[in-house]
Amino acid sequence: MLIKLFVQNYALIKELDVDLESGLTIITGETGAGKSILLGALSLILGTRADSSVLLDKNEKCIVEGTFQIDEYELNEFFISNELDYEIVTTLRREINPAGKSRAFINDTPVTVNLLKELGDRLIDIHSQHQTLMLNDNSFQLNLIDSFSGASKLKGKYRETYSGYRKLKKEHSALKEKSDKNRADLEYYQFQYNQLDEAKLNEGEQTELETEQELLSHAEEIKLALSTSSNLFFAEEISILSMLREVKTNLIKIKLYLPDSENLLARTDSSLIELDDLAAEIEKLSVSIEADPQRLSMVNSRLDTIYSLIQKHHVNNLQELIVKKDEIMEFITSIVSSDERLTDLEARIEKDKALLKNVSQEISDMRMAVLPEIESKITAILKQLGIPNAKFKILLRHLPEFTPTGVDQADFLFSANKQVAPENLAKIASGGELSRVMLSLKSLLTKNNNLPTIIFDEIDAGVSGEVADKVGQILSAMGKYMQVINITHLPQVASRGSRHFHVYKDDTDNSTFTRVKLLSHEERIMEVARLLSGSEVTETAIKNARELLKAGIN
Repeated sequence: MLIKLFVQNYALIKELDVDLESGLTIITGETGAGKSILLGALSLILGTRADSSVLLDKNEKCIVEGTFQIDEYELNEFFISNELDYEIVTTLRREINPAGKSRAFINDTPVTVNLLKELGDRLIDIHSQHQTLMLNDNSFQLNLIDSFSGASKLKGKYRETYSGYRKLKKEHSALKEKSDKNRADLEYYQFQYNQLDEAKLNEGEQTELETEQELLSHAEEIKLALSTSSNLFFAEEISILSMLREVKTNLIKIKLYLPDSENLLARTDSSLIELDDLAAEIEKLSVSIEADPQRLSMVNSRLDTIYSLIQKHHVNNLQELIVKKDEIMEFITSIVSSDERLTDLEARIEKDKALLKNVSQEISDMRMAVLPEIESKITAILKQLGIPNAKFKILLRHLPEFTPTGVDQADFLFSANKQVAPENLAKIASGGELSRVMLSLKSLLTKNNNLPTIIFDEIDAGVSGEVADKVGQILSAMGKYMQVINITHLPQVASRGSRHFHVYKDDTDNSTFTRVKLLSHEERIMEVARLLSGSEVTETAIKNARELLKAGIN
């Protein structure tokens, strides 16, 4: 139940703070006074879009805050699942800043506008003249039927299974499409893999082969350089080693006379050892190097194979080529394993399909069972609302496919005349008739729907006299089970409220503001009299207003 509405800096509202109670609350006011502005402000905490155009003062933010008492409405699970603090008195707040950016809060916790809307839709139902379009909405129609059928638990089971069924179908469809496409390429990928596998690729092989290729390609040049170097060490007449030995001999001769020669002699000995070792290694390497055209041919052929595969698969080196081979193998394996997954999915889909078929049939049977009761009650209410020849029927058709609401398509049929057979409600009924049908449906739902608050925006448009009085009685009766807020121009309806607010414009020299006032009993008499007689309130109107209010209270 909405217990408080606070609005600041919205349209023509500078600031207002309205306390609300249970029962039927009436809101009246002259055309243009701002009754629709109140609904617009309230709709912000129900998740409607907004921008800076709603700001009265473009330099200040707009705030709309609704306080609700929610302890009777089984909303604990909503708060738990969305990680919100559950409070018996819960506040929904929406802020629009001068830049047009919106922020939403539930009990001071920032939330998305969608989450705010989800909770708001479970707290308030705003019925405007445009909402009659819902009468042709299959979900609305089936929800109305189900409020009588007692199929809530079954619908929960159905929705859970249907959700899983749709996910499985989606996964199966995507996997099947991918599998069919991949299977068409399987032969090509298998050929690629076989080619790479037959190549017997080894990590590091490319570098080793390229090094060997360089050596074999320049074998003669290398051998010549090494042989020439070796000769410089071991030549009979003049060689590097013989010359260094002569240096050693000369240093020995003078070591008794020159103390520093000891160090020079030691270094010469070290050089002789190093150069002797170097000479032996060069000679050994020179002997080992031989031209091998056959081996060179084999190395070139192997490298050509590797280079060709690297180019074919658009990679940079052998390592990436080996990775590519593994990827192709994984792809081939995935095609094979997808068949197993498809088989598993098909089995699970068939299992869910069988369950959906059984549950949806149970739901359909329960819906069919309550149709006569709904038709009878709606027809009776419509006759009370001034359509004496009203006929209301519900046609339930079986759909070939599962839908989120089952396998039923509901069609509300209506006729206001004896000689006319009931036809589609949205096509045949006038605006006034649609409003009365909607009121009938809503009043019928009151005891069956766990909806805290319902707001009617001129649901009584287009009626008068006894019908208007009957509308007031229906709204008053609804107020015994839930909070009802009704915006009206009809005195017969206004007199039925337990509380009455008046919306008016407050004009100053430079500004116009919308204000809301809770009327006292005497003020209510004058307001109902105004609704009866217009701007000039007569004594007769005042007298009639007293009688209406007396009857309404009783």
